[in-house]
Amino acid sequence: MAYVRWTRYLLPTWKEEPAEAEIPSHRLMLRAGLIRRVASGIYEFLPFGYRALRKVERIVREEMDAIGALEMKLPVLQPEELWRRTGRWEDFGPEMFKLTDRKGQGFALGPTHEEIITELAAREIRSWRDMPLTLYQIGEKYRDEIRPRFGVMRAREFLMKDAYSFHGSWDSLEETYRDMYTAYSRTFTRCGLVFVAVEAPTGVMGGDVSHEFMAVADTGEDEIALCSACGYAANRQVAHTEPPDPPPGEERPLELVATPGVRTVEELVEFLGVSPAQIVKTFLYVGRDGALAVLVRGDQELEETKLLQAAGDPTLRRVDDPGEAERISGAPFGFLGPIGLGIPVWADESVRDIPAAVVGGNREGYHYVGARAGRDFRVDRYLDIHRAREGDPCGRCGSPLRIRRGIEVGQIFQLGTKYSEALGATFLDRDGEERPIIMGCYGIGVSRILGAVIEQHHDEAGIIWPLEIAPFQVVIAVLRPDVPEQMELAERLASALDRAGLEVLLDDRDRSPGEKFHDAKLIGIPVLLVVGPRALQRGEVEAERRRDGAKASFPAAEDAVVRGVRELLRAELI
Repeated sequence: MAYVRWTRYLLPTWKEEPAEAEIPSHRLMLRAGLIRRVASGIYEFLPFGYRALRKVERIVREEMDAIGALEMKLPVLQPEELWRRTGRWEDFGPEMFKLTDRKGQGFALGPTHEEIITELAAREIRSWRDMPLTLYQIGEKYRDEIRPRFGVMRAREFLMKDAYSFHGSWDSLEETYRDMYTAYSRTFTRCGLVFVAVEAPTGVMGGDVSHEFMAVADTGEDEIALCSACGYAANRQVAHTEPPDPPPGEERPLELVATPGVRTVEELVEFLGVSPAQIVKTFLYVGRDGALAVLVRGDQELEETKLLQAAGDPTLRRVDDPGEAERISGAPFGFLGPIGLGIPVWADESVRDIPAAVVGGNREGYHYVGARAGRDFRVDRYLDIHRAREGDPCGRCGSPLRIRRGIEVGQIFQLGTKYSEALGATFLDRDGEERPIIMGCYGIGVSRILGAVIEQHHDEAGIIWPLEIAPFQVVIAVLRPDVPEQMELAERLASALDRAGLEVLLDDRDRSPGEKFHDAKLIGIPVLLVVGPRALQRGEVEAERRRDGAKASFPAAEDAVVRGVRELLRAELI
């Protein structure tokens, strides 16, 4: 290892604010010379950014190796045929990059690797003696995001660690799942992240159990529901709350009333003089099994992720086109209601006990009042499909929930036998019976971690790197590199720090001291060491810790500087 001279390093910093950046991490990764944009959602990692990325990769690799996972490499190009056998060639949707080779064979640029790793397991795992087995890789993934944004947070090409475990029993899967949960927690802690693990939707990946690891940040795209009383934590998309109390009132006879031009909840409240909690909204969905009516109370929002997870049909979609809706239901758009519908009806739990509800009349300009579930309309299934709100009672203990924002940096799944059954991955158990392999999968957004770290660790001046993933630990600013004595001293100190095992960036550029101090704060190296006239006149060098601005002076002797810098860095770990 040798120290790096800035004049021989590609580290272009920007003074101006990049117009394309919407959040601090994106702005600072561009300004501090970590990345450059190639196309929408596609970025180059420059040497400075790549050093940090490799350090995150090293931490991930060490924690995976520590729990016995085995590293390997899988191809990015994956045959269409494998994805068709699991049904995900269509289910994954337009985010999948698809291409055809010169022979007409279809391929995908891997957005994930469940199919191909399961096909490997089908060939190589024969017996219960071959398991448990956990394989992982760190490599590029490709997803054609509909709206790439926030730099590396939502990119179309990104670096990911994906692991897959294979088991002969559910108990074995549970054990590996717990090990992964712990390894992920250690990984994110070492990267300097403040995070929370939350219950999560399984989505197109499948399975019944999943946890996301969320870096807490106001700029995060995800929302998480937290209970400070019992510790319950869940992605807002699947957060469970206690059903709200039914609105006051008594049962009354069903009555069809004219509501000309009145379609929305707000218009019904004003026209009929009722509360939003008395109104039942009816949504129409279609999927593989046909049409479905979905009911939620007027003062709540439908959480579509809960609905999709309950249905187990990723093709289920809401019908928003008025013509299509009327063809399916026979009712005009805006006046659809559950009374007399000839399709299955699902309802949120809160609909069950409304004593006198307002529902669509299935006729243009009409609504029913006094409707009662079970008496006036059929509900085939009650379930929790409303969106959790700030202050809603926790579904576990009843205490108020808080809603926070977060950045998903990892997710783990208990897949079960979804892929092994589809792809014929079986094993012989202890009794010689053939059974499907039980699987788990585990992902970490390696490049996304960098963005999440910067979101949590920055100030107005720039990045503040956590020590373990900082590209360098020390930056030495030579105030007058044209003065031989200053350069000679700076080079001696850089060599001494290098021999002591520290990574050093020597700022030997012909720039003003102000510009060097500005850039040192921008790029966020933990310790800045200043070599200038004072070092020659008084025999002292000055140092500043980036995290808190703490300053120190040391004798300009190699051993004294090494001790002093180590002391400042040691405080970084406290």
